Amino acid sequence: MNDLKGNTGYEGWLRYSKLTNSELRKEYHSFFEKIVVTETTEVLTSAKDELLNGLSSILDTSLEVTNIPEGHSYVQLITKSNVDLLSGIVSNNLPSQLNDEGYLIKAINDNNALVIYGNTDKGVLYGVFHLLRLLQTKTSLINLEVIENPKNQLRMLNHWDNMDGSIERGYAGKSIFFEDNRFVEDFSRIKDYARLLASIGINGTTINNVNVHEVETYLITPKFLPDVARVADIFRAYGVKLFLSVNYASTIQLGGLGTADPLDVNVRNWWKEKAKEVYSYIPDFGGVVVKADSEHRPGPFTYGRNHADGSNMLAEALEPFGGIVLWRCFVYNCLQNWRDRSIDRARAAYDHFKPLDGQFKENVLLQIKNGPMDFQVREGVSPLFGAMPNTNQILEFQVTQEYTGQQRHLCYLIPQWKEILDFDTYAKGEGSTVKSVVDGSMYQYKYSGITAVVNVGNDENWTGHTLAQANLYGYGRLIWNPELSSEEITDEWVKATFGTDPNVIETVSEMLLSSWGIYENYTSPLGVGWMVNPNHHYGPNVDGYEYDRWGTYHFADCKGIGVDRTVATGTGFTGQYFEENASLYESLETCPDELLLFFHHVPYTHELKSGITVIQHIYNTHFEGVEQAEELKNRWLALEGKIDDARFKHVLARQEEQAEHSQEWRDIINTYFYRKSGIADEKNRKIY
Repeated sequence: MNDLKGNTGYEGWLRYSKLTNSELRKEYHSFFEKIVVTETTEVLTSAKDELLNGLSSILDTSLEVTNIPEGHSYVQLITKSNVDLLSGIVSNNLPSQLNDEGYLIKAINDNNALVIYGNTDKGVLYGVFHLLRLLQTKTSLINLEVIENPKNQLRMLNHWDNMDGSIERGYAGKSIFFEDNRFVEDFSRIKDYARLLASIGINGTTINNVNVHEVETYLITPKFLPDVARVADIFRAYGVKLFLSVNYASTIQLGGLGTADPLDVNVRNWWKEKAKEVYSYIPDFGGVVVKADSEHRPGPFTYGRNHADGSNMLAEALEPFGGIVLWRCFVYNCLQNWRDRSIDRARAAYDHFKPLDGQFKENVLLQIKNGPMDFQVREGVSPLFGAMPNTNQILEFQVTQEYTGQQRHLCYLIPQWKEILDFDTYAKGEGSTVKSVVDGSMYQYKYSGITAVVNVGNDENWTGHTLAQANLYGYGRLIWNPELSSEEITDEWVKATFGTDPNVIETVSEMLLSSWGIYENYTSPLGVGWMVNPNHHYGPNVDGYEYDRWGTYHFADCKGIGVDRTVATGTGFTGQYFEENASLYESLETCPDELLLFFHHVPYTHELKSGITVIQHIYNTHFEGVEQAEELKNRWLALEGKIDDARFKHVLARQEEQAEHSQEWRDIINTYFYRKSGIADEKNRKIY
C-alpha cells in the first residue's frame, strides 16, 4: 500500500481498522481462519488479496490461504465454473438468480464458514467488498445470506484529466495518471484507486478529459498506447474496463486526411484501422466517449451531418470488438446574444437529439446530463430521459463539485441524485422513473447505465475535502442499487471512514444530509442557478454570465426575476416534457417553488406556496444559510478528540472556510436584489 496512508484520508472508506469488540471478534473468528480459493484469475487474485488484507487488519490475525474447503472457520471464493462444489449448500438455480456481476454471500456449516459465490470472478470481487463492509460496520454474520445484482449495467466514471497534469473542474490536486504531458512514473496509486472503485462497484472509466486537446489526441497512437495498456491492466484486475475520450477530428490531426466527414469512406476506414490498433493493445477496451459540436469541439455539423452520422461512424469501427460509443448530448449554441430571449440553452439537447431517435447504431449510448443546463445546485430534470425509446441512454452526474462548492464547501449530493433518479418522466405513464429509463428496463435498451465526472486528484485524501469522499462512495453505492436510501449510504460511509462511535455517526451523518440544502440556501434561490464568477465558477457574481455569450440565466430587472420557459409566453421548454410534467411546470399555480425561477419570470412580490414573497425568500434563505454553515463548523468542532487529529484539523479548516464564504454569498446576493428591487427586508437585517 502507498505510504500516504496513515490518517490523511488516503485509505478512504477501506481503512479496515482493528476490531476491539470482544464478542464480535469471537464471532468473526469462528468464520475466518482460512481463505479457500480453488480457481485462479486476475480478478480472483485481487479478491483474495483484498480479503486477506481486510481480515488480517480487522481481526489482527494471520490467515491461511488454501484450495481445500474442509472443516470449519473458512471463507470460500467460488465461481460458476466450480458451482458443483456447492451442491447441497446452495440452491441449484442459484446461477440463474445472478447476472454476470451479482453475488451470493452465505453462512454455511452451521455458521462456521462462509461462501462468496459469483457467476463470474467480478461477482466474487464485489461480494468480497460487501463482506468487508459488513465487518467494518460491525454487522453480525450469523445466518447471513445476501444475494445482490447491480441494477445498472454500466457504472462508470469520467476523468477530465489533461496530460499536463491539470484536471478540468478538478478540486483535489493534479492528475493521478498524467504529468508533464506523459504518464506518471509510479502506477501504485492507480492500483489503490482501482481498489476504491471496485469496492463501490464501478466497472468502467475514462482517464482523459472529454475536451481532448492536442497531446491527448495521441493517446490512441503507439506513442502512448503501451502506457494506456498498462493502466488498463491495473483496472482489469479490479473489474474496471478502460475507455478513452477521443478527438472527433483525429482523422485530420493524426491521419492527415483533411476531413472528419463521417460519411467519407476514407474517414470511416481510418477509424476502423485505428480501432484494430487500439484493440491489439487492449483486447477488452471498453470504447470511446465523445464530445462533439459543443463548446468549440469539432463534430459532424461541420460537414452538414448529424449526431447519428457522427456516432454511427465510430460505432461501426468499434462494433467488431464489442466496443461502445458514449456520445455526449451536451450540445448547445455557446455563442448566444443575451438580447435574444428566444434562445434557451435548456432546450438544446432535446432539440438536437429527439428527432434522431431510432437512427443510432445499437452500440451507441447517448450520454445525457441529469439536467438540461449544467450540473446546477438545482434544475429541472432533462426531458430527454424517456423521450427516445429506440436509442440507448446513459445518465451523467457530476461528482466533482463544480457549481456546488468545489470541495471547499460541504455539499453532499446523494439526496440530489436520489431525487433525479426517482423523478417520474411519465414516458410510459405513471411510474416511468429516470432510474427505470437508465437501467434499461423501461425500453429494454441493449446498453444503458450511469456515468459521472469524478472528483479525485492526487491530494493525499483523493478529494481535497475528506468529507467529499462521501460523494464518490455514495455515487457508486447508489448506482449499484438506486433503491438504497440516502441515510443507508451515509451510515455505511461514516462507519467505514470514521468508525462506529454513535456521536460521530450521528453528527457526521446530519452534517452530510443537511449540506445540499444549506449550500442551496446561501447560493441559488428557487432554481435560478448560475450566479457565479465566470470561468472558474467559484464564488458569487450575480451578473457574471448574464450578458455573456454562454447564455443568460436569471433575467433579473427592477420588476422581477426568472426565466420564462413556458409554452404560452416563453421559450417553450416546458413543452418538451411529457404531458403530466409539462402541465405541472407550465402553470404558476402548480410549478414547485424550488424550481419556480427555472421555469417562470415573476415579480419580486410573487407569493410562494409558503406565503412568503420571492424577495423575502431570497433574504431569508441567505441569512439562514450563513447560520447553518456556521452550525456545520460547530458540529464538527464538537467532535474534537473523537476524530484523529490530522483529519479533524483538515475538515475544520474546510468548514471554517465555508462559513466565511457563505457570508460573502449572503451579502452579495442580498445586496444585489435589494438594490435591484428596492424592496427592504421585512426583518430589518443588515443588507448593504
